[in-house]
Amino acid sequence: VQLVESGGGLVQAGGSLRLSCAASGSTFRFNSMGWYRQAPGKQRELVADISNGGGSTHYADSVKGRFTISRDNAKNTMYLQMNSLKPDDTAVYYCNKKYDPLFRWGQGTQVTVSS
Repeated sequence: VQLVESGGGLVQAGGSLRLSCAASGSTFRFNSMGWYRQAPGKQRELVADISNGGGSTHYADSVKGRFTISRDNAKNTMYLQMNSLKPDDTAVYYCNKKYDPLFRWGQGTQVTVSS
């Protein structure tokens, strides 16, 4: 499976972005998926995840109430709607499975939030 993230950019604090994750192959819809992020000098962290059917979602405390994860299995695509962005949200955002073994990581998409 190949993962391609897009939708990042530079935004002011309080702004919004919508990230997309396009997956190749037929196994996407069978897997719980997640959005991860890695800020400079920090470890990669899981910020949101969604069950294979989309009926169950979980969020890290740092993004709860501001980010919304969703997926469209017919399009092999997952989304992350990010509202009320903060400078601390600045990171490279990646998508991947929630559970091991993970797919090969994509290139990620840079999100930069200015204060």
